[in-house]
Amino acid sequence: MRIRFFPILAHVLAIIAVAPLIWILISALKPAEDVFNFGWPSTWTLDNLQYVLLKIPMPRFMLNSAIVSVTVTVIALFFHSMAAYALARLRFPGRGIIFSGIMSTLLVSLPVILVPLFLVAKQLGLLDSYAGLIVPSIFHAFGIFLLRQYYLNIPRELEEAADLDGCGYWRRYWSVILPLSRPVLASLSVLFFLANWNAFLWPLTITRNPDLRVIQLGVSGMQGQYASAWNLILAAAVIAAIPTVVVFVAGQRRLVDAMKTTGLK
Repeated sequence: MRIRFFPILAHVLAIIAVAPLIWILISALKPAEDVFNFGWPSTWTLDNLQYVLLKIPMPRFMLNSAIVSVTVTVIALFFHSMAAYALARLRFPGRGIIFSGIMSTLLVSLPVILVPLFLVAKQLGLLDSYAGLIVPSIFHAFGIFLLRQYYLNIPRELEEAADLDGCGYWRRYWSVILPLSRPVLASLSVLFFLANWNAFLWPLTITRNPDLRVIQLGVSGMQGQYASAWNLILAAAVIAAIPTVVVFVAGQRRLVDAMKTTGLK
């Protein structure tokens, strides 16, 4: 009885989770007068999506989000993997203290450091720039932690074989460790991309130029400009969600595999 109960519960929870997404998708294809009518629309229309794409700079918002998300993901994976390799394999004084300090940053949320972070960015001249959107978002302790746990499970014999071939630390990292890191790097790329694509608070703080608005700021701005046109707001939300769904579906298997190999439960 218990064995049958859990699959039913899982399907019920899945339906509850997916139902709002299906409602948003259906509502985005409804005429304005049918948005709040329950059930199928009387007529299907693509006018909402066309208006959002042609009359609102939604492509520009999506381009900004793509530039920030992809750049942060690539740079973060490179530096995080080097830091994690050093913490997992190299022996140097204070290694444990440094790792503990990095992990302690997980206890500090962005709103707590928003003001000092803004002041630092202002002093560095990063306001209203892609650099201001990208640089503060590169570091995240979770990425270093996940990669470090993964590297601890890699057999040391592989590195010892590289030592016999005369490889130094950099060659070992680049030729041995990095190729073996593809599963966990793929899973982290999904997490980093989704986190930066959905970023709202920091882009809202660091930018004032409309040309630098990311997708979440664009959708939020529509709620003020098109407060009564919920069909357009929902259409914009659907368009904004498409890249995240594609990236998650493409990388979900890698994400689960990486979680298994790093000892996370």
